[in-house]
Amino acid sequence: MSERGIVVRARGIVVVRNGRRVVDDVDVDVDAGRILGVTGPSGSGKSTLLAVLAGLIAPDAGTVDPADRSGRTGIVLQGYGLLPVLTAFENVELPLLLTQLGRKERKRLVSTALDLVGLAERMHHLPKQMSGGQEQRVAIARALVNDPSLIVADEPTGDLDGRKKEEILDLLQTLQEGLKKTILMVTHDHVAALRAHRLLRIDDGHLVEGTSQSLAEAFPEAQRRLEESVAAPV
Repeated sequence: MSERGIVVRARGIVVVRNGRRVVDDVDVDVDAGRILGVTGPSGSGKSTLLAVLAGLIAPDAGTVDPADRSGRTGIVLQGYGLLPVLTAFENVELPLLLTQLGRKERKRLVSTALDLVGLAERMHHLPKQMSGGQEQRVAIARALVNDPSLIVADEPTGDLDGRKKEEILDLLQTLQEGLKKTILMVTHDHVAALRAHRLLRIDDGHLVEGTSQSLAEAFPEAQRRLEESVAAPV
């Protein structure tokens, strides 16, 4: 953890695509051990900003200062990103194949990660043999297997609904609270946004407020439902 509890500090981030600034002079601090949500309309630049903060792409201008110099950032891709010909175990093991770890240690780490997401008994199943919620759990296990300080998730509930969505959000919140992981989550879903400690809104490449955007402004319907649930008699 860096000074002041910042996992990633980004300043003046600019990303240009086809002559257009899809991210335009954005400053972001990602607080350690918290859930940061990034929302905005389609094409607003939120997924591009996520990729910059995760170190997947370099900005055309600006600086990104990660506190974790080990480079261990867990990535949860939109649409799961599992290889259909590999089992859950083999999909989770993929990042470890790029390390110097031996087979025994890789097996231990993969088994631990799958156990953490509640899929120890499904480790030998192919993606087609699992539900969407289970596939997303495998994707989260793969992000966890290197024990990263930061987990970035692009629309982690985008293909899920109802109970499966809540289960994935519960899992992410457990990782944040129990394992002290920092979660950076892009979402357009008001249910997911309710789990964020801070919520930023991106519009046409700009950070709308420059600081955290209130839930009531970003998702007024979600805020209304939250207030109703709090006021409802037990």
